[in-house]
Amino acid sequence: MATETKDRFNDSELEEFKTLIQAKIEKAQEQLELYRNAYTNDSNNGTDDTSPTFKAFDEGSAVMSKEANSQLAIRQEKFIRDLKNALIRIENKTYGICRVTGKLINKERLKLVPHATLSIEAKNMQK
Repeated sequence: MATETKDRFNDSELEEFKTLIQAKIEKAQEQLELYRNAYTNDSNNGTDDTSPTFKAFDEGSAVMSKEANSQLAIRQEKFIRDLKNALIRIENKTYGICRVTGKLINKERLKLVPHATLSIEAKNMQK
């Protein structure tokens, strides 16, 4: 029985992952709020530089910064969505099962990338 393979994580393991994912969602939502505030905040709080030399540079920099923060916010929204989908898989008791091989994804991988749907084996097959 030492070579017995599991076809899914047990309920206690799933609960561990659920706790981990919920904490990551909370942290990710806080970060998302920071990104949103950064690209929607038009006030400069009186920090205008009155010298004309750097005005064009500052405006260009502000636009690039807004675009960068917008892109970061989009990535963060996708990350949160992926984490929420992982919670659904936990509820369905399909969490941690590779969608390509059907085998359990390594527990250490899931701790690092809790929204993973592919095992390392499947990721390597994609290359």
